[in-house]
Amino acid sequence: MLYLTLSDIIQYDLFFFISMVFMRFIPFSTVNKRITEKEFYVVFESLYFEYQQQSSLDYIKQLTNRYFLHIIIDMINRPEYLAELLRWKDKDDLIKIITGVRRCGKSTLLMLFQDYLKKNGVKDSQILDINLEMAANDNLLDWKALHQYIESHAAKGKKTYVLLDEIQMVNDFPRAVNSLRLKKNIDVYVTGSNAAMLSKDIKNVLGGRTIEIRMLPFSFREYLSSFPGNEQTELDKKYNDYVTRGSFPQTIEFYTANAVYDERAWHTYMDSVYNTIIVKDVLSRQGVQEFSKLEQVIAFMFSNIGNETSINNMGNIINNDMRGRQTNSKIHAQTIEKYLENLLDGYVFYKANPNYLKGRNRLRNNAKYYAVDVGLRYFLLGGTSIDDSGHILENVVYLELLRRGYDVEFGKADDAEIDFVARKPGGKIEYYQVTQTLMDKKVLERELKPLQQIKDNYPKFILSRDYDSSNFAGIRHINVLEWLTSLSI
Repeated sequence: MLYLTLSDIIQYDLFFFISMVFMRFIPFSTVNKRITEKEFYVVFESLYFEYQQQSSLDYIKQLTNRYFLHIIIDMINRPEYLAELLRWKDKDDLIKIITGVRRCGKSTLLMLFQDYLKKNGVKDSQILDINLEMAANDNLLDWKALHQYIESHAAKGKKTYVLLDEIQMVNDFPRAVNSLRLKKNIDVYVTGSNAAMLSKDIKNVLGGRTIEIRMLPFSFREYLSSFPGNEQTELDKKYNDYVTRGSFPQTIEFYTANAVYDERAWHTYMDSVYNTIIVKDVLSRQGVQEFSKLEQVIAFMFSNIGNETSINNMGNIINNDMRGRQTNSKIHAQTIEKYLENLLDGYVFYKANPNYLKGRNRLRNNAKYYAVDVGLRYFLLGGTSIDDSGHILENVVYLELLRRGYDVEFGKADDAEIDFVARKPGGKIEYYQVTQTLMDKKVLERELKPLQQIKDNYPKFILSRDYDSSNFAGIRHINVLEWLTSLSI
């Protein structure tokens, strides 16, 4: 099989629009990288209809086969997620569902899984890989058609691995995947970008036979590992890049040949991410009627990460802001609640509820919200957003605790607050305070006080960017960047 780089394709002059595909898809600094045939077709298809509407996509696919254009990317490994997926491999009675915000790496995880299968003796004929967002698969968006297609293409007498990307596109999809689960020698894996696909009603249809693997964009540890070894020691610099450029995997590709970051390409990409998420996973949901009001809610949410708030409080602040701009518009609490539900379902934000460790439960409707990516926050709010470094650091720690398998709440102890009460399956609890520095004596006292009020023997931590580690009567102080980059601390 012949592998072609961007320059090869231009040299061979295999149509102008083929060059356009590669020019648009791959940054100029990475012209020798390879992308998968699947990824190629996704971009190929959209650009093809843009430039050559009079011909058919099938003809273009025949063309790529004729010139042996098999294109594979050097994918950044996601070993922890892949290990979790492999843990459930060949458990045919379970449907493996990979969930997470768009562009976080779900499709790449399926590609890594395919690569593992092929390296371990599974034939191409035993793998059915279907991207349900591709126009070429529109005929499979009915559950009966999808079910029939998979039945007719499954390997005879051998295990077939069925990989369905963006399953929520299929009408009544639980009926298809549940029926496939019941068939001998079919192992089903699906991805989805909306939490509504795992609602109580859908789980009932699936008979509780699901395993959910919750994906997030790059952790700081994964982000750091994508750079050469000599750059991985620059923790503070790389952390500042991480919280401004973001954790979506593709953001690391915008470095030019001389290691300068292409801010224009980054801005274009983040705009695409934002609009894709909002249009496909929020606006398309029932209940979103006015985009301008939705944007007000989104701006409030990104501006107030880590702040305790309520639906009514959001409404008061947003309406006061609109009155200040002399608009006659008003947003109601029910509208905010609906929009917020859609943003949570699309994994744009995550919700932390209060845990009342001491005192009465007075504010049951209050919660804190954290963004799936602080780089997206920086993109939307501009450079001034980085000034809120304390809440940004808190957001990064919150997401890392989710990655490590904790259920995370924030603690209330009389008049004091604990940033995170993190609970592992089985009941083990850990308490975390997060701050930029403990060098100020008043800050140290503020961070210690709520932890000292908790009299149980569960581990208690303060994470800061200070590099001196110390203990305060059993409360352990750790440098937060070292904590983020090591699973053993």
